[in-house]
Amino acid sequence: MLRSLLLLALATSSLASAQTRTLKVGVTAGPHAQILEVVARVAAREGVTVKIIEFNDYVQPNEALAAGELDANSFQHQPYLDQQNQDRGYRIVSIARTVTFPIGIYSRKHASLQQLPKGARVAIPNDPTNGGRVLKLLESEKLLRLRKGVGVGASVADVEGNPKQLEFVELDAAQLPRVLDDVDAAAINTNYALEAGLNPLKDALVREAAASPYANVIAARESERARPELQVLVRAYQSPEVKRFIEETFRGAVVPAWR
Repeated sequence: MLRSLLLLALATSSLASAQTRTLKVGVTAGPHAQILEVVARVAAREGVTVKIIEFNDYVQPNEALAAGELDANSFQHQPYLDQQNQDRGYRIVSIARTVTFPIGIYSRKHASLQQLPKGARVAIPNDPTNGGRVLKLLESEKLLRLRKGVGVGASVADVEGNPKQLEFVELDAAQLPRVLDDVDAAAINTNYALEAGLNPLKDALVREAAASPYANVIAARESERARPELQVLVRAYQSPEVKRFIEETFRGAVVPAWR
């Protein structure tokens, strides 16, 4: 009887240990998922199994993480995470920088932004941080002027100068490639651009500089940020092998954001 109890205890302990060495990591389909596949191979060498869970929008990965359905996610930049925490009351923190996806503006009707006609329809992401970064990009191209002092949360309401009388069509970021034929131009996040067959380096009329403040992050619940398995995930992501994969696969469309 005692021997049976000891064997049961050992089996239960082994099962619990195996469970704690598995991480469920949420990503959006496309580059984030591709990179995590390489990260998973590297993490496996340290005894951590990374199970990749794909999502098709920017809302569900944080909902799932906050609800305990994921151990971490890797799909968003820091300003977006900050906004989500503010709006939804999440206690989610960044535990590492990953990559930068310089956002681009695309058009199938015009060869340059300067050719946009008066009243042109420009589709932009409807979430505050990505919408704001697009407005900042358009301001840098002298197509509009934003209210003085507005930060990364700039909105259409902050546009004070609009000489071309651009009409902004605000949509979920994942929908933007689908409306490219219906508008004069669309600002598309790199992961969705690549998924739609666009080449950010060749097809974008203009792109953010690679050294943008919108570095993506690995995020986890604040209460679990120090978990050893998550530290393994960070080391695996920021490994030379993963960096080489990013540089060789995406050739500048996606840029490593860690030193």
